[in-house]
Formats: sequence, C-alpha cells, structure tokens
Amino acid sequence: MQQFAFEMRDISIRYPHFSMENLNLSLPKGQVMGLVGVNGAGKSTTIRMLMGLVKADAGEVKVLGYDLPAQQVQAKYDIGFASDDMRLYKSQTLQWHMDFIHSVFPQFDQAYAKELLKRFELIGDQKIKGLSHGQRVKACLLLVLARRPKLLVLDEPTTGLDPVARDEVISELADILRDDERSVLFSSHNTHDIEKLSDQIAFLDRGKLLALEDKESYLERWGRFRCQLQPNASETVAGAVSIKRNGQLAEVITDQCTAEYAVELQQAGFKVLEQHRMSLEEIFVANVKRSR
Repeated sequence: MQQFAFEMRDISIRYPHFSMENLNLSLPKGQVMGLVGVNGAGKSTTIRMLMGLVKADAGEVKVLGYDLPAQQVQAKYDIGFASDDMRLYKSQTLQWHMDFIHSVFPQFDQAYAKELLKRFELIGDQKIKGLSHGQRVKACLLLVLARRPKLLVLDEPTTGLDPVARDEVISELADILRDDERSVLFSSHNTHDIEKLSDQIAFLDRGKLLALEDKESYLERWGRFRCQLQPNASETVAGAVSIKRNGQLAEVITDQCTAEYAVELQQAGFKVLEQHRMSLEEIFVANVKRSR
C-alpha cells in the first residue's frame, strides 16, 4: 500500500473573494512535488492547511499520518518550512541560530549542518546582518534541512533573488535533495525552479487543481505545431487544446503530441510546417487558458 507524506481529500474552503472546491492532492513519501500557480491561485491557502494554520470547511487533511489541524503539534515536529519572508536575528551569528534550533529540536544534526555550511559557502561566525539576500536564503534552508524533517515545505523561498543567486540556490538544493531522500512540496510561480527540483508537478489556478503529472509526462505529451491551412481545413481538430489562426497559417497546441498526431493534422487539412516541444511554463499557461 502506497504511503503518503500528506493527503488532502475533498477539500473545500471559502473566503469572501476566493474559494477552493473539492481539492484532492497527495504526495507519496520520498517524492518532490512542485506546486505551480500565479498569485491568488491557492498555493498559500494549500500550505496553510498543510501546516495546520487554517481549517478547511470540508474535507480531510493528513500530514505524516496525523489529522490536521487537530494534531498539528505532533506533525510539525517532523515538518520543515522555509519561505521568502522568513526572518533571522540580524545581530546574531548563524552559529547562534544553529545552537538555538538545536535547543528546540534535539534531532538537529550538527554534523550535517556543518556540511551544509561548506556546501552553501557560509560562515557560522558571521552575523546575519552581514549576509547578502542569497546567503540569508541559504542560511534559512540550512536551519530547516539540518533538522532532517520528514516533510519539507518550501513556499517560494527564492523570491526576490537575482537570476544568478536563484540559480545557485536551486542548483545546490537540487543536489542536496538528490543526496538525501525526502518528501518535499515546493511552491512557486517560477516554473524554471520547479522543473529543476520536482518529480511531479501540480498546476493550480483559482482554487482548482488543473493537472498533476510527473515532469516527463508533461514534456512528452505537449507540443506546438505551425501549420498551413488547406482549403479543406476543419474548424476544430481532435486533441487540440488551442488553435490560433492568422490568415493561411495556424498554430495548434496539443497535449497528445505523438508521431501520429501530425498525420491527424494533415487529414484535418492542417499541413504541418514545424513541430516544437513546449517548455513547462508554456504548458502551465496553456492549462490555465484552457481552464478559464
């Protein structure tokens, strides 16, 4: 029987200007899930429910086998959380923070923390106020990772980083996650970060789960065709997510990109001129537009 790091079953929650209806989302243990959505899609609401901070109006939330929010104290002992707005004490050193976390969480792995210091190129005796934004992000991740949490929840931790610093943090985090199997939920609107880290990816928009698949399935199934319209061209084509016409040319996007699909387009009066695979960001946008 498959075990899950978390399970959300038939979740509904309503606010004055936002609602989530019948959300079903689960993360198998040892997997990394990317949660992609624009601002207001419901990512933060989903995380708040997983952290026991918000109670759903209907449905069931289980994290590491515990019912939330009723058993959130027991669950949080094994949950590590990091976000872009986490704050450390500026006048204290990173080593002070490491000792403080160790006093609260005895399972804090001091040896692993020292290893992460080297990997992140941080200095334990340096005060937080002397760190760059990228270094502070790494410091927060170090403090969370060294607790060895069973579930790691990352809520857009790289927001505000410049492209070089973001790529550096994500690359190092990807290496760490490969070295040590963990269950991870990584929430972001940046599909490039998600693509580097995740085994499976969930698209969320306006409180609805649009799609949930492993990364390779998305990239294999989705494609864009540039076509020349023939006199007998049909108005619609089976399997087309969208068709954009411009004179005698058309762009067809499909989530059924197989070797046979080009033949089907030809038969529908669409002469294929070019065929391209789509990026994860393009696939996400196409899913959102189809839903809306």
